[in-house]
Amino acid sequence: MISTISQVCCLNSPFDRDLEDFAGAGCESVEVWLTKLETYLETHAIKDVRYWLEKTRLTLRVASFQGGLLASQGEAKREAWELFKRRLSLCGELAIDTIVVTCDVPRPLSQQIIERVQVSLQQVAQEVGPREMRAALEFQADSAFGNNLQTAAALVADVGSPHLGLCLDAFHWFVGPSKMEDLGCLTAENLFHIQVCDLADTPRELARDADRILPGEGDIPLAPLIAHLRHIKYDGCVSRSS
Repeated sequence: MISTISQVCCLNSPFDRDLEDFAGAGCESVEVWLTKLETYLETHAIKDVRYWLEKTRLTLRVASFQGGLLASQGEAKREAWELFKRRLSLCGELAIDTIVVTCDVPRPLSQQIIERVQVSLQQVAQEVGPREMRAALEFQADSAFGNNLQTAAALVADVGSPHLGLCLDAFHWFVGPSKMEDLGCLTAENLFHIQVCDLADTPRELARDADRILPGEGDIPLAPLIAHLRHIKYDGCVSRSS
């Protein structure tokens, strides 16, 4: 497994300062926050990002995250897909091979929306494949559909592409309807990325992203998750976030 640090830990600090701090702490692998990278590039060039990566000897392995792809319609859909394609090009320039795509399906749910999600996932795989990239579907605990590990794994399996896999965020796994036995859905082939954090003294029904804390300091049962990763011989990124 590749220990990775996520920029979501420090959203308010400058992009280049993150890289300096991460390198100073002994990190080697980074999960880049796409909006933060894009903000940096408003006043800098790609060569500046490459400069900092060479200076710090860090690798950007995963990019997070792209939403709005699966169930949107009309102008919102067009904008989301155009942004997605721009971000894939940006990832290609920086040799980032995995992008996280969120399963953010709004309510009310209908059979038409479920079918739209399935078609959209096929399109995601078709976009990343020719670029030799991978898309990691992250189930969201508050999504109307695809809010648990079992369903997300089934959606990925239905597409049947080596370019579409899973991102497991420990927060959504814990606060949503996923069950411990759903870990059996994870394999070395379909698991593309892991995000670990923790949650303490907060009812799961009330938990929000702002309640995340560093892994090992709360109530999320991370030990069985890590044990399963070792069991399946997962060798990808495990990203720390809070």
